[in-house]
Amino acid sequence: MMASAPRVRGILETSVYVADLDRAHTFYGGIVGLERMVGGERLFVYDAAPGEALLVFLRGATAEDVPTDGGVIPGHHSEGPGHFAFKVAKSDLDQWRAHFAQAGVPIVSEVTWPAGGVSIYVNDPDGNVVEFAAPALWPNYQE
Repeated sequence: MMASAPRVRGILETSVYVADLDRAHTFYGGIVGLERMVGGERLFVYDAAPGEALLVFLRGATAEDVPTDGGVIPGHHSEGPGHFAFKVAKSDLDQWRAHFAQAGVPIVSEVTWPAGGVSIYVNDPDGNVVEFAAPALWPNYQE
């Protein structure tokens, strides 16, 4: 019998892949308002919340392993649109709706979940599905 795994402490990073980093920055840095912590030719990293980062990779630029002084970063890539969700306050949903309307970002869908949470879905410029989710959604994401 396998021993129990150590407890995961959260998600440190999540990522999306884009065709144009500057265009993605207009969305994630400008419209969403995230602070860019790292900029480069193949990757931008944004402060999503304390201890949480959004990695925006240039599609096709990360498939090969990258040797560093500290070790090798394994190659990775994705094709087609990805999906991730930002946590937002339920009290801020109307502000997000108005903000997206003012920025010309169409809301693709809005879902009210059985537990009472609400998700607003938009697309980034590369078609990635970006969710802005207010609790309660999952059993571990309550108000």
